[in-house]
Amino acid sequence: MKRTSVLCLLLATSIVSFGQKKPKINTNKKAVIASIDARNDQLTDLSDRIWAFEEIAFEEVKSSKALADFAESQGFKVTRGVADIPTAFTAEFGSGKPVIAILGEFDALPGLSQKAIPTKEPLNEGSAGHGCGHNLFGVASLGAATAIKELMEQRKFGGTIRFYGTPAEEKFFGKLWMIREGLFDDVDICMDWHPSAETKAAVQSSLALVDFMVEFSGQTAHASADPWNGRSASDALELYTTGINYYREHIKPTVRIHYHIMDGGKVVNVVPDYAKIWTRVRDTKREGMEIVWKQVERIAQGAAIMANVDYEIKLISGVHELLVNRTGGAKMQTNLEYLGAIEYTDEEQEFAKKIQKATGSKVVGIESIITPLEETLEHPGGGSTDVGDVSWVVPTIRLSATTAPKGTPWHGWAVVACGGMSIGHKGMIYAAKALSMTMVDLFEDAELREEVKAEFIERKGDYVYQGIVPDGPPPLPGN
Repeated sequence: MKRTSVLCLLLATSIVSFGQKKPKINTNKKAVIASIDARNDQLTDLSDRIWAFEEIAFEEVKSSKALADFAESQGFKVTRGVADIPTAFTAEFGSGKPVIAILGEFDALPGLSQKAIPTKEPLNEGSAGHGCGHNLFGVASLGAATAIKELMEQRKFGGTIRFYGTPAEEKFFGKLWMIREGLFDDVDICMDWHPSAETKAAVQSSLALVDFMVEFSGQTAHASADPWNGRSASDALELYTTGINYYREHIKPTVRIHYHIMDGGKVVNVVPDYAKIWTRVRDTKREGMEIVWKQVERIAQGAAIMANVDYEIKLISGVHELLVNRTGGAKMQTNLEYLGAIEYTDEEQEFAKKIQKATGSKVVGIESIITPLEETLEHPGGGSTDVGDVSWVVPTIRLSATTAPKGTPWHGWAVVACGGMSIGHKGMIYAAKALSMTMVDLFEDAELREEVKAEFIERKGDYVYQGIVPDGPPPLPGN
């Protein structure tokens, strides 16, 4: 094609795009937008309180209570302490089918406390911080559920809206125990979102993951006088990590292996008889992760043999990769296009640029665009989430909403800073609107629900879900 022809085609496309009007929405969608706008200050205050609580996995007592109390004040029936987890709860309104669920997280990450300023400065030295934006996550989801509840009160449609307060996503994956308890068994479709550096319908998968603890037990001895009488657990630990690091050459590019040494001995002059290491294996597919997982366990056995010590492997938990639902994603995309991109003030753009400069990222400010619906990749990058397990139990529609500028290191202080000021607040309110609008579609359109379910059944195939979770109670503090 000649250059002039290409230019003409691009110009014609631009003119058509410019002339396009926003998708029309009905009165119910207008109502949920208005409801969330009316609660802007209330939701922002709730988010800021959770941001300041700085509570980590299974210790989110204040955060859980704040969300559950808010749900009760809005007329939801709240059930606290579900699945034997004190900080897990459900909030429900309505009755019968369809049951549309929405997920909310609220745990922080250790050591990331940060003020809402664009330079690194902890709010409380040594405390946790919301480096993944979960202070925004639970609040936006509950705000969306509340807007839907109001339409049900007005008898605009029937069914059940249910909010799940899901703790410990960052460490132990609390949703696994909630699934095991059967809490999702009657759900038709589930909604989910996550803070991000982009605003888009989330149609990419995640990484499957397994966590396990390896403990080595040997025999103490004087490290100088008679080390030959000792059997060093820390030797086994070092051999284990060396084996893992040699193994990295022979794994696929999609695999990730992490470890954290929990205990490598107490003092330098004693041959240590105990060592402990937390190991994590990931891959884009559960099947690939399991192969690597079992080999890493064999490496632990080999290390124990070489060091002449005993070893024990304890499963902590693991998660599935996300099962994408493009039918739901396409409907979400339509609602994003109606809402348009989040708009930012000059002050917010300056804050974003300072964040980018402070973290060594390209200084371009924060994007104000809606990302087009993406093609779903076979092997995406990124992290892991226990929402993946929910998505293998019930069809799950997901959203990403901008709460920090691009290039910001996630699970870091800069995301905490953005989550405590207006950039994060705007993303939270936007997410609440997009989620509630898509739930309106689901409640109103039985055919859409069936299409979402049909895709779920096709993608799941004959796989029978089985959670990667040990027997017994959740690993609560003190257990």
